Amino acid sequence: MDIERLIPFLAWCLAINYAVLAIWMLMLVCARDWMYRTHGRWFTLSGSAFDAMHYGAMSVYKIGILLFNLVPLLALLASR
Repeated sequence: MDIERLIPFLAWCLAINYAVLAIWMLMLVCARDWMYRTHGRWFTLSGSAFDAMHYGAMSVYKIGILLFNLVPLLALLASR
């Protein structure tokens, strides 16, 4: 793949992944009770464990976005 085609690809990946993260956060803020009830059917979690699990997973997801999308994009832009 050509580097000039890789830059827009990484930019789109970054935007899509941040959109997923934002939707996840909005769902957790606005529809937490519904999410908790839905997950409660499958897993026995306390409310604090549910919040901690989602907070930790969002942190790992955000670090993944930074490492696999933003850093390579910045490196390619800097090497132009």
